[in-house]
This record gives sequence, C-alpha cells and structure tokens, in this order.
Amino acid sequence: MALLQTNTWHRISTILFILVFLLYGRAYCIRGPSRIVESSKIPSSHQSLKTAVFALGSFWRFEAVFGCLDGIVRTTVGYAGGSKLNPEYRSLGDHAESVRVEYDPKLTSFRQLLEVFWSSHDSRHVFGQGPDVGKQYRSIIFTNGTEESRLAAVSKEKEQLKSRGSAVTTQIQQLGAFYPAEAEHQKFELKRKPFLLQLMGNLPEEELEMSTLAARMNGYAADLCPPKTQKQIDVKINDVIRKGWPILREK
Repeated sequence: MALLQTNTWHRISTILFILVFLLYGRAYCIRGPSRIVESSKIPSSHQSLKTAVFALGSFWRFEAVFGCLDGIVRTTVGYAGGSKLNPEYRSLGDHAESVRVEYDPKLTSFRQLLEVFWSSHDSRHVFGQGPDVGKQYRSIIFTNGTEESRLAAVSKEKEQLKSRGSAVTTQIQQLGAFYPAEAEHQKFELKRKPFLLQLMGNLPEEELEMSTLAARMNGYAADLCPPKTQKQIDVKINDVIRKGWPILREK
C-alpha cells in the first residue's frame, strides 16, 4: 500500500507539472507562512513583479477574470478603499470588495490590466453590478504612484467618450491598505469544481491561494479564459482522464 501511495503521488506531481508548463511555461508555486506576502519574502526570481488592485463588483467572479491573463503570477481577493481596520466579509465598513493582481511586467502591463478592468464590468453603475447592490461593489482603480494615476485617468476619459449618455462612476484612488479576504473566498470559482482541485492534488489552502496554476484554473473553472486557453486546458484534462485519472480510488 505504501508503494502504491508513493507511485500515486509521483504521478500526481508529474500531472501537476505538465499542467503548469502548458498553461504558463514556468511553474510558480510559492509557499508562505501567511496569506500576506511581503516583498522581502518573495523569491529573487519574483522581485520584479508588480501589483495592481481593482474593485469591480463581487470579487468571487472577478478574481477569475484576471487569472487567465498572460503574465499573471498570483491573484488574491480582499478589501480595500476604506478606513475600517481589519475588515471582514460580514463587516466591511467602508471598504470595497477588491482583487489584487501580481504580475510580471515583462509579459503584461498596467495598461493591459486596465483594458480588462473596463471590459469586465459596467462602470456606469453606482454601487453595484448586476444583482449585487451596495457600496462594497463600487468601481475603483487603485494606483501606486503618479504614472499609474495618469494611465488610469486617461483610460477613464476614453471610457467616458464611449458612454456619452451616462457618467462613468469609477473612482481612482491611491492604494492604501489591502486586507486579504477569508480563505473561503479565495479561488471561489475553482472551489466550486472539486474535480479540478483533485486534479491539482488537493493543494493546502495557503498554497492554493498563492499558486499561479490555481489562478489560471480559477479562470478556467468560470469559463473566463480566452477561447484558445480554455480549449488547451480541455485537451490536457481529457488526456489525463484517458490515461486513468483518478489514479487512486480508495474509499
């Protein structure tokens, strides 16, 4: 039995490596002591990463929107834009549900992230998106410095030109504190597909939150990846199933 389990986990590790290589070209799976990763704790290969934070409605779905983009290393849902210390999902105060995106600037840019931001929600709505209504769902671009503020302002002007009949309500704010949300809210779309979690080897919660593969699969689970990427992942998963997944069927 021990030999069987060893062989099983070896095969799971191989499958996971193949999936990461296919979807991103390099494997990023960072272990950390907490959900908040300070820049000093990021491995040297990731020292050049940049961070962007957006609020555009319910963070459950919009974390998935960013997960499938080229250059995205990690996504985290949380709370930002308010003054309440240590907000919680049932006690947000004046914060907005937000998504933190850590990305490689060699592969994507803040300008490209802005394009995804605008195309993924209706910026004319006041305090809500679709059935979600409330201050926590307002539209905000958080910026880190004058150049990002300029790019955000320019993009907002362009968006307003497209919508002459109504005002774009999106706010542009300097990023202050970002509070990661509780574990159950991270990678929400992926967690609704237990088979995908099993396919990834049932990663521990902290590792799941920090995983590049999990960010990508979160977008796939919500059917929000570009069609080409969705098809690539479909092919790989079907190939794994044909080869005998799940491997271990113990009760």
